[in-house]
Amino acid sequence: MSLDNLHLPAEAPVAHSAFPPRARGAVVLSMHVRDGGTHLSRLRQSGCLKCILPRIFRPDAEAVLVNTAGGVTGGDRIEVAATLARDAQLSITTQAAERIYRTLDGTTGQIRSKVEVDEGARLNWLPQETILFDRARLSRRLDINLTGDARLLLCETLVFGRAAMGERVHDLHLHDRIQVTRNGAPIYRDGIRLIGDAHAQLARSAMAAGAGVVATLAFAAPEAEQMLPKVRALLPENAGASLRSPGLLVLRALAEDSLSLRRFMIPVLELLSSQPLPAVWRL
Repeated sequence: MSLDNLHLPAEAPVAHSAFPPRARGAVVLSMHVRDGGTHLSRLRQSGCLKCILPRIFRPDAEAVLVNTAGGVTGGDRIEVAATLARDAQLSITTQAAERIYRTLDGTTGQIRSKVEVDEGARLNWLPQETILFDRARLSRRLDINLTGDARLLLCETLVFGRAAMGERVHDLHLHDRIQVTRNGAPIYRDGIRLIGDAHAQLARSAMAAGAGVVATLAFAAPEAEQMLPKVRALLPENAGASLRSPGLLVLRALAEDSLSLRRFMIPVLELLSSQPLPAVWRL
């Protein structure tokens, strides 16, 4: 993907409205390898979305996305585009959990992310949880294209209301799509479309048996098959992993709350990434 294909929003004219102004944010990021380490080639950022690259003492790099708007609500639009050149290694995460707040006028918040990963490169897509509040409306899409032997570790977690606060999501409009391709051919697709009373639907045994947190993980690497028994040994009864195809391990996990999920997912992520998670995960 050409980095110039991502639309960076311009400043909107001031207008009087009964509703808060809409947040717009975009980050365009590219990384390359130099002197045995991964370095920044290009960074453009606009609006409410910022990117921080903390200094780490390893050959890989970390990019931390920061939404200064504090969350996403109806009408907001967030865009991320990243390119990893040959042999680059990058972990993309977020400073905190992303909050999807209720919409005031029925409009939908949008998040669009697209990443190109070149041969020999490795991407760890590890955002922190996405918390959905009652009356939230979200359309989100993640597209990742791997070239040649590029590797990927992807984990996305949805939280349907904060259990510790006694929150329940009874009115939700969620359309969440993930697509991973290799050399342009699909190797993994996942989609969640949940409209209406999310709490009641998740209570069904065929859905989530009352769990309020759902995590999805995909690991695309040559050693995926040999890692499968090691991953399964770390999972509780409410999580399962399988080999979707040669070189692709897929995991789905349920939990009562975010803390319960992290207790077993962090060891899984560290096992598959072969390195510590970004520091923001431990704050």
